[in-house]
Amino acid sequence: MSFFAPQSAKVQAHLTKKAVPWVEHYRPKSLDEVSSQDMTIQVLKKTMMSNNLPHMLFYGSPGTGKTSTILALARELFGPQLVKSRVLELNASDERGISIIREKVKNFARIAVNNTVNGYPCPPFKIVILDEADSMTQDAQAALRRTMEATARITRFCLVCNYVTRIIDPLASRCSKYRFKPLDAQDIAKRLEFIAADQTVALEPGVIDALVSVSGGDMRKAITFLQSAATLHQGTPVTVNTVIEISGRIPDDVIQELLDVSKSKDISKIESVAETVTANGFSTGLLLSQLHDKVMADESIPSNSKHKILLKMSEVDKCLTDGADEYLQLLDMLVAISRL
Repeated sequence: MSFFAPQSAKVQAHLTKKAVPWVEHYRPKSLDEVSSQDMTIQVLKKTMMSNNLPHMLFYGSPGTGKTSTILALARELFGPQLVKSRVLELNASDERGISIIREKVKNFARIAVNNTVNGYPCPPFKIVILDEADSMTQDAQAALRRTMEATARITRFCLVCNYVTRIIDPLASRCSKYRFKPLDAQDIAKRLEFIAADQTVALEPGVIDALVSVSGGDMRKAITFLQSAATLHQGTPVTVNTVIEISGRIPDDVIQELLDVSKSKDISKIESVAETVTANGFSTGLLLSQLHDKVMADESIPSNSKHKILLKMSEVDKCLTDGADEYLQLLDMLVAISRL
């Protein structure tokens, strides 16, 4: 076959499937496909049946389906033909100034709509989605409050954020709040197994469990790690070590070595291990997080000692946030643990 010959539809579909990031390719297309948010989905379905959607505020951890849910809701309301003209989606972390609210959002929200498509409810309003709304400035949020009131008859707003406390109270009080909890390990594992089978990716035993562990309930992160690992292991099974390395997670044996050397109370060994860990480029912030989990799970450490270790960890974390030297902070924490 000539190189320049037109490709078959099957080949083109396969190439398109490979080119699209898996996070987007496997994004839920309907409310029924959203995982682990049963109560929220149930309430949204009942609200959708009434054709009178309120302003909404979706909040929760990253990768739990907030943006996917509102996009799926919009598709079920307007259908694929009208969704582009009826929905305005903005990433508020990029476009978060008051000028965007006054111009782009306000102009879109003012336009009345009445066109419909058979087979879809097509209520007489539009939807404005402000993703990462907790990154909006205080002035922009205040300006949005008035826009929401003035255009309530023809426009509904959906604010999507990770931290609901960063949304000003007057704005949050105008919205129905929906909390998105971290996804269950079983739901993430089931989805990852489906994607691996669909993409014909071979997995060694334990890979799915490792992906679930490093993702921390974040489906987006788990799928991204799976795609990265599959790219590295084309033609060979994906390994647990690859998943851990891609995720940036510090190996468990390194964390255990830090804890063991602290218990030994040998200052020269503590200093040597701290230098080695820092030289290997491991983040002290990430070390703190994983060491915290290890300390809490260690039954040989008394409760009163755990209290003191956690207090020291909080001090070190504050110092790191203020820009302190990572090596010195790690050394300080290990020495503090050795004194208990």
